[in-house]
Amino acid sequence: MSNLSETFQRVRSGQRAALIGYLTAGDPDAETSYRILDAACSAGLDILELGIPFSDPTADGPVIQRASKRAIASGMTLAKGLEMVQRLRQKHSLPVIIFSYYNPILSMGAETFVRRALAAGADGVLAVDLPSENAAEIMSCVPQSSAFSFIRLIAPTTDSQRRKIILSKADGFVYIVSRHGVTGGGSIDWPVLAKDLEAMRQDTSAPLAVGFGVSTEDDVQRASSIADGVIIGSAFQKLVEADPAAAAENVAALIQTFRQRLKK
Repeated sequence: MSNLSETFQRVRSGQRAALIGYLTAGDPDAETSYRILDAACSAGLDILELGIPFSDPTADGPVIQRASKRAIASGMTLAKGLEMVQRLRQKHSLPVIIFSYYNPILSMGAETFVRRALAAGADGVLAVDLPSENAAEIMSCVPQSSAFSFIRLIAPTTDSQRRKIILSKADGFVYIVSRHGVTGGGSIDWPVLAKDLEAMRQDTSAPLAVGFGVSTEDDVQRASSIADGVIIGSAFQKLVEADPAAAAENVAALIQTFRQRLKK
């Protein structure tokens, strides 16, 4: 059983949703970023999404855009991000997903990326601008004996036929984009989202995790009542931006606050 599968099985047995946290690698610099990531993993994240900064993060809102800009300025790259995964793996066993746009992976080469990601201890990749139909560009490089997931996204604009195809191929978990637009806080139509998730469960046994716009305690509680995982990003990055020196402590405290809202 993969690390991701074991994690979702464990949280289900605890009658709660998984807390999935996104943080940009290298923001505001490599060492501060590592301390923040280390604290976040220790505070109770179930799954870490390690964001690889990219110059044109079209799916992200202003908070993560600024985080990417700071991380790039500090010298963070995909290769250094994978080194950070390896360093985290010396202390933490939680699943780590590489969250990246496809250009850095393409530049490194998919085969090299997969080899380095597996060696570092990563459990999967979410290439936000690589369509599900093109997953083989990465996954054909994964040895059959390795547990490495391609995390697929479903957006509100995904039509029903394509949604069924994506769900039929799902592995690890499915990232459900909660609303139109980019990452960051925003209005979510919870009744509509709940209905959509109920329909999706008819077509997959993979866990469904909700992200985009989930940023408050109330959001976490609502999302955890209908989904298998709750994905938080901008709320953590705001703390990093506001006070980098205290970010490790502040991010850890917010994770512990959110953990209390995960019960189904």
